[in-house]
Amino acid sequence: MASGTALIYDEEMTTHKLLWSDPICDIEVPERLSSSYEQLSNYHLVERCVRVPAREGSEEEILLVHSLEHLEVAKSTQTMNEEELKRVSENYDAFFFHPSTYHCARLAVGATLQLVDAVISGKVRNGMALVRPPGHHSQRNAANGFCLFNNVAIAAEYAKLKYDLQRILIVDWDVHHGQGTQYIFEEDPSVLYFSWHRYEHQEFWPSLKESDYDAVGLGKGKGFNINLPWNKVGMGNSDYLAAFFHVLLPMAFEFDPELVIVSSGYDSGIGDPEGQMNATPEVFAHLTHFLMQLANGKLCVILEGGYHLKSLGESVCMTVKTLLGDPVPQITGEMAPCLSAVESIQNVRAAHKPYWKWLAYEDTSFIQNLSTKSHLIKKANSNPSTEDESKITNNNRTVEVERFLELHMKNILFPVPPIKTAATGSEGSEHFLPEHCQLVKEMDKTEIKALVSGFYADLVKEDKTLLSLGSVFVILDKILKKEVCNGIAASPTAALSTAVALRHSVRSGFQRVLCVFVGDMQMIPNTEDGKMLIINICDKEQSRKTDCKHYISLNWKEDAEGNDFFSAVLGFILPVAYSYQPNLTVIAVGPNRNLGISGISLLVALLQGLAESRIFAVIEETEISLMQSVANVLVGASTPAFGIYVPPTQEKVNKIKALRDLFQQEWKMLQCSGKL
Repeated sequence: MASGTALIYDEEMTTHKLLWSDPICDIEVPERLSSSYEQLSNYHLVERCVRVPAREGSEEEILLVHSLEHLEVAKSTQTMNEEELKRVSENYDAFFFHPSTYHCARLAVGATLQLVDAVISGKVRNGMALVRPPGHHSQRNAANGFCLFNNVAIAAEYAKLKYDLQRILIVDWDVHHGQGTQYIFEEDPSVLYFSWHRYEHQEFWPSLKESDYDAVGLGKGKGFNINLPWNKVGMGNSDYLAAFFHVLLPMAFEFDPELVIVSSGYDSGIGDPEGQMNATPEVFAHLTHFLMQLANGKLCVILEGGYHLKSLGESVCMTVKTLLGDPVPQITGEMAPCLSAVESIQNVRAAHKPYWKWLAYEDTSFIQNLSTKSHLIKKANSNPSTEDESKITNNNRTVEVERFLELHMKNILFPVPPIKTAATGSEGSEHFLPEHCQLVKEMDKTEIKALVSGFYADLVKEDKTLLSLGSVFVILDKILKKEVCNGIAASPTAALSTAVALRHSVRSGFQRVLCVFVGDMQMIPNTEDGKMLIINICDKEQSRKTDCKHYISLNWKEDAEGNDFFSAVLGFILPVAYSYQPNLTVIAVGPNRNLGISGISLLVALLQGLAESRIFAVIEETEISLMQSVANVLVGASTPAFGIYVPPTQEKVNKIKALRDLFQQEWKMLQCSGKL
């Protein structure tokens, strides 16, 4: 399995700059690149990455996507004076040429292709290329929106040609619609293109009808173009996560890409004058973490927009930290998507229902975006502020956001524990646990007895179960003290060990513990104080405690043909877990498990985004293969094989829908699906 994260940066790309005054283009400055790189250095992330040199993209590579005429125009600008450059620039919407622009744009293409080569060849696992000019607006025959050559589109065509890839996913989280990328691939079923973007019912640039949710692709490409329009500003972390849970991730897992490329614009982050959104930098860590579970971890992140330097730099760092395998910071803000986001998500699902198996039985219908249409009428009738007033407001906002981010990053960042994964050594375990798994010393028998008799005597009735609890106490204490990030323990009685682990966690100071138990739980703790949330995935429906939102029974039996658990994890478990925001996750597998190894691995992998990646796994000791697979996920040595994707049956879709209807008022991240 490939390891390491590539970082590509070349200072040469900062020589492309605006030579005259232009209020539209003056935000695309060289410092976007240099200050991002500087922030990576400040966090000591540069030295942890594999440095890959940039190169110039060749003319042949550029012509994979662009016309010869477009290439020749770009090439001709190298010897032009300022007046000539200005005249050529005026032929395009929001673009400027400098004598070095052509060279920089070729470097941006080449750097992107260098990253694709490094990832696909296995030299590294994933990586990021800091490039400019950006690319996603540029079209076959035209520069557009600060973009000259479409770096990501060229990379996708290059990967298809050189490596014979059949399925590539492009995720465009820039705040503007990447219409250039859409036009290039809208008839191509081998590229799944997803873009969310500020739209405001076609009021926001590029103001195109084809940026709306009903532009699903053309011809054979129908269903492979996903536009999620944001019809108001101020979208935050929960809106972005909801879009991933309820639209992108189910489509991505069904599509099963061989490579994921991100058009990574950070103008969708807080403080950006273009986007005017409220998403904080750590959300990009969560989005990156989810995408790392696809394509066997082959992920290439390519810089696009981002015009608030502090917000941009912090967001780039969050992305790279996650690519490196660091624990994901706790997400902040209320976990409830706004009504406008729900409307957009519902409309995308309705538009794509004819093309995707996972949507076949979903109850989808188009919704009139009433929550924002009235807002637009008010906006049209209001007095527009002058350009000078607008600049003053933006400058004040920039300073405010800088101060906020300074404090915010101090609050969410934490030292990475020195050890990733702890396990207790049972006989022969060193032969099947991954090498990066640290075996910890068992607790003394006398110590265990004292602890149990003091606090857990009502749970532990037999002496023979005592010893197995030693590993539970040792690993949980190490997680609590932040000596290890996560841990795994084998137990002869997983149900008992889990009951003790939950009580011990709360007693040790964890305020919100999420437990996902697969199999017969047998001992269900009292959850009424809200300090625990239990999701029991079992064969038979358990009796539900009256009005208790903290104990949820999910009756599920995995399909024999493959893994159909994606729909339950993405459509229900993840939204509930993110709504709860635990500070520890316990995943336990007891007797009579009803999920295969691939389903359980998927659960562990996706839940690692929560609780600063603090996960404690308890597995029945006879389950050697399962132990091995879960330990590999926890160590982060490889992206697990999630098995063959199987769409859910109508019965299972209805089951998830019934649970969503029951719990969506309590766990609001469920509200992007089902009834509103």
